[in-house]
Amino acid sequence: MSGHSKWANIKHRKGKQDAQRAKIFTKLGKELIVAAKQGGGDPETNQRLKTVVQKARAANMPMDNITRVIQKATGELAGVNYEELTYEGYGPGGTAVMLDIMTDNRNRTAGDIRHLFSKYGGNLGESGCVGWMFKKQGVISIEREGLDKDSDEVMMMALEAGADDVKEEEEGFEIICDPEEFESVEAAVRAAGLQPFMAEVAMVPENTVTLEGDDAVKMLKLMDALEDHDDVQNAYSNFDIDDDLLENQ
Repeated sequence: MSGHSKWANIKHRKGKQDAQRAKIFTKLGKELIVAAKQGGGDPETNQRLKTVVQKARAANMPMDNITRVIQKATGELAGVNYEELTYEGYGPGGTAVMLDIMTDNRNRTAGDIRHLFSKYGGNLGESGCVGWMFKKQGVISIEREGLDKDSDEVMMMALEAGADDVKEEEEGFEIICDPEEFESVEAAVRAAGLQPFMAEVAMVPENTVTLEGDDAVKMLKLMDALEDHDDVQNAYSNFDIDDDLLENQ
């Protein structure tokens, strides 16, 4: 696996997401606010909000917190306005980086992100500079460990559910689908008794750039720094780095 998928798998195995639960809740809160402002506070009539609520519940965000955030977004409680932005740039070794941003101060955020790119050997680019290198896809990742189905069964189930592709890796399976089919494919996967450790619509790189040595180390530090920033909702890249180096970071 490479780029987004490899990075997500490594973080899962290291338990990094659990250690950053408070930060995850903050970012999920922003997603809830934007979704509710755009389509209303009822998840049954606002598909985007419904998806974010499911994501928040999967991250063990308390329902009281979710309800309170939605009420702020709809004006029932005082809240903050956020705008959605996409930042694009280049990391070490000519890698491409895309960021989903939610901010209440775009000037502050732009300055922060520009500084992080510069610090780790990259640079923030213009809109559209790397976006063409990525494709929006549904990604559902399943670990091989503890799986009671063989490769053929997993592939057949996923394809019958509407997936476009199933990639078999050493660690498990990566199910790829059209974003419009994501919800139904994920539901079918769970109904088949499989428990994904990652399921989301993401920007997946069409091609990858292999990094070694200093460039690889700087790339991992850049990704860590970007994801740690409160205004960065998602960070995507097209890097490919040796598994041993990834495991040791």
